[in-house]
Amino acid sequence: METKKLALITGVSRQEGLGFEIARQLAEQDYKVIISARDTAKVIRLAARLQDEGLDIVPMVLDITSDDSVGKAFAEIAHRFEKLDVLINNAGAWYDAGVSPLSQTFDYTEQAFETNLFGAWRMVKVFVPLLEKSENGIIVNVSSGAGSFSDPQTGLVAKGDTTAYGISKLALNGLTVKLASELKPKGVRINAACPGFTATYEGTEQWGARPVPDGARSIVWAATLPADGPTGGFFRDGKRLDW
Repeated sequence: METKKLALITGVSRQEGLGFEIARQLAEQDYKVIISARDTAKVIRLAARLQDEGLDIVPMVLDITSDDSVGKAFAEIAHRFEKLDVLINNAGAWYDAGVSPLSQTFDYTEQAFETNLFGAWRMVKVFVPLLEKSENGIIVNVSSGAGSFSDPQTGLVAKGDTTAYGISKLALNGLTVKLASELKPKGVRINAACPGFTATYEGTEQWGARPVPDGARSIVWAATLPADGPTGGFFRDGKRLDW
């Protein structure tokens, strides 16, 4: 069995992305980190860059929208490592800024929900048996202020619309609460965490986006909580958010 704490992060496909920096920060805390994405070449290349920094990184091909792909990833991790300590549902997409509910299409919305909600849900259902084998099993659903009522810039009552994305993240927060009560007796805790508006794309700093390491630290905080830490909450930078 793996002696280091083992973390699995979904949606790591860009060096500028949040997942890449989360992986770096966890590995710097002596975690073995599995980074995963749908694109084989991308995830292998990104893993090599972190390995070149002396970090313990394992690449894995994983499509969270596919039952078959998720099942294969589970089987591989179970065979190689026998357990999982941290699952970070980082994969997210379909940010429809400026699109109102009456103008958004159902096709687009269904794809947003398939990735942002059902993908995370699928991962939790499949990987719980491995998380139960950890002494401190943790799940982090990477959410967003767009899925809350309280965020003044991107929240559900803000002037700028992110319809499909925002509602899918609202549902992810709700799923987090429902799962928390079911997972607690199994010794597994789950929280939603928001990285804040983070500069994962060039030019967003001019709009007030925070540096990627700062956003990543918000997620890493939730991924490294002690065994008596909270469950079923929604946090940013270690502080509970109203949603």
